[in-house]
Amino acid sequence: MRFIYTLLAYLAAPLISVALLVRGLRDRSYWHNFGERFGFGPTLETTCIWVHAVSMGEVQAAAALVSALRNSYPHVPIVVTTFTPTGANRARLLFKDLAQVRYLPYDLPGSVRRFFSRVRPRLAVIFETELWPNLYRECGRRRVPLVLASARLSPRSVGHYRRLGALFSETLSQGVVVAAQGEVDADRFRSLGADPDSTHVTGNLKFDFTVPADIADRGRRLREHYAAGRPVWTAGSTHGGGEEEALIEAHKRVRNIHRRALLVMAPRHPNRFGEVATALEREGVRFIRRSQQPAAQAIEQAEVLLLDTLGELLDFYAAADVAFVGGSLVPVGGHNLLEPAALGLPILTGPNNFNSEDIARLLIARGAAEVVNGPQELGERVAALLSDSAARAHIGAEGRTFVDANRGALVKLMGLIVPLLEQ
Repeated sequence: MRFIYTLLAYLAAPLISVALLVRGLRDRSYWHNFGERFGFGPTLETTCIWVHAVSMGEVQAAAALVSALRNSYPHVPIVVTTFTPTGANRARLLFKDLAQVRYLPYDLPGSVRRFFSRVRPRLAVIFETELWPNLYRECGRRRVPLVLASARLSPRSVGHYRRLGALFSETLSQGVVVAAQGEVDADRFRSLGADPDSTHVTGNLKFDFTVPADIADRGRRLREHYAAGRPVWTAGSTHGGGEEEALIEAHKRVRNIHRRALLVMAPRHPNRFGEVATALEREGVRFIRRSQQPAAQAIEQAEVLLLDTLGELLDFYAAADVAFVGGSLVPVGGHNLLEPAALGLPILTGPNNFNSEDIARLLIARGAAEVVNGPQELGERVAALLSDSAARAHIGAEGRTFVDANRGALVKLMGLIVPLLEQ
């Protein structure tokens, strides 16, 4: 099975490379450091701690761990890998001098060996759902302890991995320590072959993120600039495939009741900013772009603010009255519900939340989040919440309390990591 997997990986690598290079025609960041995808790059002079976070959401979740590792091991270099340019850009902004940022190599034996020879990890920490057979095997071969942090598996992922049979049982038997988000996730990893004695429930590290002390002031300044005296709702990490069209339709319904309401729309992927702008133009929506400097009259007349910059979503959540979290009206699986919850915002989400099903379920059960199934429901609920400040305050307080009560995953995760580093 491993031979077949590796053969398919060799066949897929050129196709993926071409796809990334073609994307680079619109976004040149896809061309930067391309050799790292084949394991090339500078060689470290000493061993390091390696942390992998596939994209922007996982990079954000890794921030607390990277800071804790730097504080505990100030003389050990940290390397953070990611797969997407948005993840790499976010990592460079977050970690600056704390960590070196690289791309993860393709899961090809030669690329993986080159990566290990250059990075020389003494410990590997991989976030959430990244299961790479050749990468994990190289960890085992070189006796590099491997920890899966905030590990989770959706039912769909379990089905895919089970169809590959013994390949992933062997992958998870390479001395892997699983730090699962919840008991359901831990059971799914055990069912795929993870060692029960090395599988622990530590919680979701995303709870341990720190809201900047000045976030309320930052949100207030944005609100004064873009929406003084106006109701605002922010739709974060939105996707195509019908979701953004649903948001536009919902906002039209909101403006039937709140004539001056502003929607802040933040597409998940930067390469889609232009596509979303075209969709807004096609629908006849008056909009402005965050990356530009529109005149005061254009700001006043805007129905939508297109957030086409990186690293500002949290600030615009802080500027809003209501949050919608995207990737949930389409079968993407939903994105980070905890950021708006920590800010005390009422949260609306679509029905597809399998990426963080436990968090979504608990927030919904607590009354801090609510599921909407389409533009009509979304528009009605946003309009109702914008009309009821007392309801917004109550719902937001429930979310903030929920986040505070579930912090502590970082302490548990460090409790697993430190003994491995001290060996």
